[in-house]
Amino acid sequence: MREACRARHLSRRTEAAYAHWAMRYLRFHGAGRSGLSTDAGAIRFLDHLVQRGEAAASSHLLALNALLFLFRHVMQVEAAALEARRRQVRRPERLPEVLSAAEVRAALNAMRGMPRLVAALLYGTGMRVGEGIALRIQDIDFRGGAIAVRSGKGAKDRITVLPKRLAAPLQKLALRRLALHRQDLLQGRGHAPLPGRLARKYPGASRAFGWQFLFASSVVRHNPETGQWLRWHVSPSTVQAPFKAALQACGIHRHASLHTLRHSFATHLLAQGTDIRTIQQLLGHRHLDTTMVYTHVRDAARAATSPLDCF
Repeated sequence: MREACRARHLSRRTEAAYAHWAMRYLRFHGAGRSGLSTDAGAIRFLDHLVQRGEAAASSHLLALNALLFLFRHVMQVEAAALEARRRQVRRPERLPEVLSAAEVRAALNAMRGMPRLVAALLYGTGMRVGEGIALRIQDIDFRGGAIAVRSGKGAKDRITVLPKRLAAPLQKLALRRLALHRQDLLQGRGHAPLPGRLARKYPGASRAFGWQFLFASSVVRHNPETGQWLRWHVSPSTVQAPFKAALQACGIHRHASLHTLRHSFATHLLAQGTDIRTIQQLLGHRHLDTTMVYTHVRDAARAATSPLDCF
């Protein structure tokens, strides 16, 4: 399953999710593996998830996609019944959670240090959490006022705006990052993991400063395959926990996460009059319909007046 995912350049998160559901499918059928490679066996597993209430609608759809991938690309088996089930299952249409500008300001003011900078960057650029923490030094164009987002969702690159208020803090962080990188080099380290096969194509690139992660981890990890000491980027939890604490400290009792800042970015841009197609490009959406959901967030409660207020 993992080899098939990597051969098709799926993201590591998709690979992990598909492998998880494949393992659950194997455990469901037990040691005998009876019905493992049949449509009926897959349908029984999916019905079991629904009957036991073990998966929400979105998780049920993810499990279905994982089984389709397993049948098609791993076991090389036709799955007509799974295809039919896929057409029947619909993901619930929910409006994204959005914080007001005042709530975002209060939460950011309650944060400190690197977590605050990352959270402000996510709100100011519309990047996803994984995209923000994985920024490399060479991805930020300080002169042009732009940020290159590499290998975003769907393995797509895009350009987003560099907030002017963050240019100076990011430059200071880059200088501190340079000092840390020089210290790593003196200790025989200073390597950064490279995407794809770039490490083989450019053997010395992993020690170049441009390829280093901007938000670097404090821990250096050893790669037993290459013998290199790698400095990865920070974990999402490093920023997520302080953001949650900031919301609580400000009395903001909303079901919000760092990803909510991306939704807030789009909604607030739309309220400012920014063209919807510009927002689509900044967010990296493939289809305009995906971006149009933010028009409903903005207009849903403003399109009508409550009859109670007409007394």
